Amino acid sequence: MSECLFCRIAAGEIPSRNVYEDNEILAFHDIHPVAPVHLLIVPKTHVESLAHCEAAQAELLGRMLLLAPKLAKEHGLNDGFRTQIHTGRAGGQVIFHLHMHVIGG
Repeated sequence: MSECLFCRIAAGEIPSRNVYEDNEILAFHDIHPVAPVHLLIVPKTHVESLAHCEAAQAELLGRMLLLAPKLAKEHGLNDGFRTQIHTGRAGGQVIFHLHMHVIGG
């Protein structure tokens, strides 16, 4: 069993309030929101951080970025929203599995 929190959530071992799921990506509500809307977009395959991505992840990264405005709109963020990808300990990353925050409201 993986010790990575987001791998366990993606595998269904830990419950989450999902808002989107396909074969490669899971999006769900953050359990510690900093705004009325705070979603996480997570690849199901473990990648430690954005710094660990290679050309092979280009399509996945593009799909994650395109999903952000779609989910933002579905959650009423019509006037704008913030996206954040924390990378590495010095960049504020706490869970070492690539993830993107969608924040607004």
